[in-house]
Amino acid sequence: MIHYEDDFIWKLDKELESKIVESYAKIVEEKEQGISGYFTLGEDSLEIIEDVHNDMKSNTFIEQSDTVVVIGIGGSSLGTKAIDSILKHKYKYARRMLFLENPDEIDLSEKLESIEKEKTLFVVVSKSGTTIETISIFKEVLQRFSLDYKGLDSEQIVAITDKNSPLHKFANEYGIKSYMIPHNVGGRFSVLTAVGIVPLTIAGYDTKKILAGAANMVARFFKGEENHILKKAALLTTHRKETPMNVIFSYANCLEDFTKWYVQLWGESLGKIDKHGKHTGLTPIGHIGSVDQHSFLQLIMQGPRDKTVTFIKLENFEKKIQVPKVTLKFLEKTDYINGYSFNELIDGECEATKESISKQGINVDVITIDTIQEHNIGELILYYELLTSLCGIMLEIDAYNQPGVELGKEILLQKFQK
Repeated sequence: MIHYEDDFIWKLDKELESKIVESYAKIVEEKEQGISGYFTLGEDSLEIIEDVHNDMKSNTFIEQSDTVVVIGIGGSSLGTKAIDSILKHKYKYARRMLFLENPDEIDLSEKLESIEKEKTLFVVVSKSGTTIETISIFKEVLQRFSLDYKGLDSEQIVAITDKNSPLHKFANEYGIKSYMIPHNVGGRFSVLTAVGIVPLTIAGYDTKKILAGAANMVARFFKGEENHILKKAALLTTHRKETPMNVIFSYANCLEDFTKWYVQLWGESLGKIDKHGKHTGLTPIGHIGSVDQHSFLQLIMQGPRDKTVTFIKLENFEKKIQVPKVTLKFLEKTDYINGYSFNELIDGECEATKESISKQGINVDVITIDTIQEHNIGELILYYELLTSLCGIMLEIDAYNQPGVELGKEILLQKFQK
């Protein structure tokens, strides 16, 4: 289960309530017209899981592999990486997942050196099929490991892309297995498409349960049972000029990659020019508690009052490590925590930080995850995707395009074609 609560100072008035009603009607329209296809992935992607299981039976190489290498960047890797980071401690026999994302020569070299060709499945992911970082790294992988993609090694490669993209055509040409991304699901919303479901299923995760959690959240939302999402979107967008930044404090290390996924989803979806020609959006900031409360918290407490703060906390870490009942000379004042679990310590720090921030008149909300479970991950993903869509509607922007990113790609192309 996931529990949502807010400690917003802001209140809804009749104007905002009217805005909520209008925005709900528009998101229903988006779903019904297929403007974005992520709403139905909880059901639609079940077919992908069946396809993957069938392919695993016919591809003996997959059974022999112990590593899944994902070659992708941004929306092609962040969501998948987030789920792997959250779940891997629960799956003793899951295949190792390795992510080749950034063309950083130091990082890339170290990761490539850790790969054993004979035990590795390579999954190349690019919605457009021409993502320059991804295809460049893919070329290096083919050359470094002497992969005979035209023949014997074609079973070691899987492509995930749009139908009829250049990467899809390449895969078809050489008999490489490819999975399609729905045309109406953008990269940053695509983790529950083949982008995430294929490599995560191959790695050994129970992706059906993840999809079930996502489907359940969507069903509850459109039945009017998750109206807190509408309220949060209305308050954040209405007060965006005074508080343009939303800070997430995730109180579990396994959520670090999830916060990075949120930053991309929020930033790329909401940083736009609206229909009136004005620059608008909400700035995402992702942190890990309790580590970052020893640095960024000072800015929140006594810096500009231009932020809202969302806490994501894990109720039960399920490990039961206690602070030893040990007294150390000169360090006696730390003994008040002796005998308590580390779970209680980090939970107490989260509550204390939340209370201290609230007392400063800063708007705060809390997402509490009872335990790390697959369905909770699916629900949390859909919570943020729905929130993003609603904020886009209320900001009067297209949350699904990224014209600012495209400009940078064009400039890069021009630089290397000179």
